[in-house]
Amino acid sequence: MNFDKENWKDNDLNVDSLWIIGPRAKGGKHTNVYHGNFAPQIPNNMIRRFTDENDVVLDLFMGSGTTLYECENLNRDYIGFDINTEIIDFVGNSMIDCDSIHFTIHNHDICDTQGAQDLIKKDLKRYEKKKVDLVIAHPPYLDIIKFTDKSEDLSNITDIDEFTKKFIASMHSGVDLLKAKKHFVLVIGDIYRNGEVVPLGFHLMDAIKKEFDCKLKGIVVKDMVGNRAKIGSEALWRYRALRNGNFLFKHEYVFVFRKEK
Repeated sequence: MNFDKENWKDNDLNVDSLWIIGPRAKGGKHTNVYHGNFAPQIPNNMIRRFTDENDVVLDLFMGSGTTLYECENLNRDYIGFDINTEIIDFVGNSMIDCDSIHFTIHNHDICDTQGAQDLIKKDLKRYEKKKVDLVIAHPPYLDIIKFTDKSEDLSNITDIDEFTKKFIASMHSGVDLLKAKKHFVLVIGDIYRNGEVVPLGFHLMDAIKKEFDCKLKGIVVKDMVGNRAKIGSEALWRYRALRNGNFLFKHEYVFVFRKEK
């Protein structure tokens, strides 16, 4: 989106680095049936801020379709990937009536960089585009939640170095085909393992900075409200935190990068 010098005061985009936005937005096609859900407010802000109508948004880990539904609402074309066949069928069925945007959903391993890029290039040709305009990645938080039993699924990897290597391969699938000076977004949280915090978010952020010619434009800390894993057991989690001397995760990160070349 081009900055409007005349009407900037009317812009409702969230430009703060701390997002207290409460429960995920509902309505329309958004549901809360999937552990991989993230708040629609995140892609909504990113899509409106960094793209224009009819631009192409590439979603590396589609999940239950949150970014796709925002693309439909905001009139952006879409390319998405996931390896969970069941969730792909679920999202595909929800989009049967959509004829307002171009969209494609691929049941393909996004870490297979060459194969994924071949599919993206075919989609772009069909859309009469050469590059994508925004990349959004909301990968598994290591193996905290196992989404499938497939060996190529990032959620089945326990070693952080192996996870990072495959994650960077997935990012090449998208960032290599992103226009210069355009943005890519990583939504990620940290994990707790072997008695200590593993700063997965900053680990992946550092790996991206080392691998790609990009600038880190923002680190947004977003509150986590209504975590499905903790609903109904808040007292138990609080007891465990007090017993073990740790703190409960109430946030996740939104890292915003700009590709330079």
